[in-house]
Amino acid sequence: MNEKKILKYFAIAAFVLDLNAAQKYGIDELILLSLENAPDLQISKANYDASRSRYDSAFSSYLPDVNLHVSGGKMGMNNIFQSNNMVDDTFILGNLSLKQIIYDFGKTGGNAENFEYQAESSLMQNIQDISNKKRDTKEAYYNVLKALALINVQEENVKLNEAQLYRSQKYFQAGIRTKIDVSDAKVSLIQAKLDLKKAEYNLKSSYANLDKVVGFTHLKQEYTIYSQDLKLSSLYNSLVEYSMQLEESILYAYENRSELKKYLADIKASQAEIDKTSSEYYPSIYFNADYTKQEFDKLKSVQPQNQWQASLNADWNIYKGGSTMANTEEKKIQTNISNYAHTYSKLSIKKETTDAYINLSKSKDSVELAQSLVEVSDEKFDQASKRYEYGLSDYIELQQARQGYINAKATLIVEYYDYYIAMANLDNAIGK
Repeated sequence: MNEKKILKYFAIAAFVLDLNAAQKYGIDELILLSLENAPDLQISKANYDASRSRYDSAFSSYLPDVNLHVSGGKMGMNNIFQSNNMVDDTFILGNLSLKQIIYDFGKTGGNAENFEYQAESSLMQNIQDISNKKRDTKEAYYNVLKALALINVQEENVKLNEAQLYRSQKYFQAGIRTKIDVSDAKVSLIQAKLDLKKAEYNLKSSYANLDKVVGFTHLKQEYTIYSQDLKLSSLYNSLVEYSMQLEESILYAYENRSELKKYLADIKASQAEIDKTSSEYYPSIYFNADYTKQEFDKLKSVQPQNQWQASLNADWNIYKGGSTMANTEEKKIQTNISNYAHTYSKLSIKKETTDAYINLSKSKDSVELAQSLVEVSDEKFDQASKRYEYGLSDYIELQQARQGYINAKATLIVEYYDYYIAMANLDNAIGK
């Protein structure tokens, strides 16, 4: 086999392995996939499309209403030319009619504007849903990264306990330590393995949640995410700083949060409803035209063959039992409710932004303190190991120091990823 064939086979094998390999995603790819695949976003978009169709239907009232009617059949008629004999005949009839609104004091305009602003409100809701989906995707992604990192910590814990069991057995065989130390080491190792199993199951659960958020429907996990190689000694210094202060964040939220824009559209829709309802006090003026063509076999001299008419009409409901006034008052009340809802939404967004900002600051401080705790716990564990080795302390002190060290590392990892989850929540709160 020559060299070219060998290289060809290697290339084919690499291609097949690449096809069978699990797809890897980063956060940007996952966000794009969630925006494309997530069913809840598809529902939100469909609601907006439906609202646009309702507006198109309402706007069509501005345009002429044209109808065509065609029929054919038989008919009978007597008393023709002073004769009582029934005359049967066949006929073909065609009718073309047109109706065009000229002015209706806001009925058509108010109705069209109402649906236009409802469509705008639906669009703002869709944009808010997209922002929420980005937040949820980031949170699910960081929870997977957190679960992966915690598995590494628990694997280290198992190795430390395995090493301690080996050392305890050697000390017991040498007569330096009692058998209770060996038993304690076995218990600690089993507990460490149990914690590792829990961490592995937590990873599966985190992936399942990511599947739901992004919209992956496959039964088996066919992808992984790019994991991070964390340097615990410098995690705090690696944190990305948030670019805005609290006051700036609140102002940014007032300008960009789609939820507020949705309420503004709802207010405009309510005002358009008032215009539409109030217009019922006034007439509707419209133009009407009608053309009819008939053809008969026997009755041509009796029945007209062509007819047309054109008219300017006004329809005016003089009294409707007070329903127009009641409906108008109801729409005014609904407008007030929309105004109150907008104000309340601003207050809620202000609180949500403030809470998210405080939570981000708290997470940042927690990362700094958790990193210091890891450093101190590592030093304490090292000291406890030496004290145990020289016979200056018992196994309980050593185990507490080791567990404190493992817990400190786990806490740092949790706080680190919680910081970025808090940042995602703040971005969502201000409308980024």
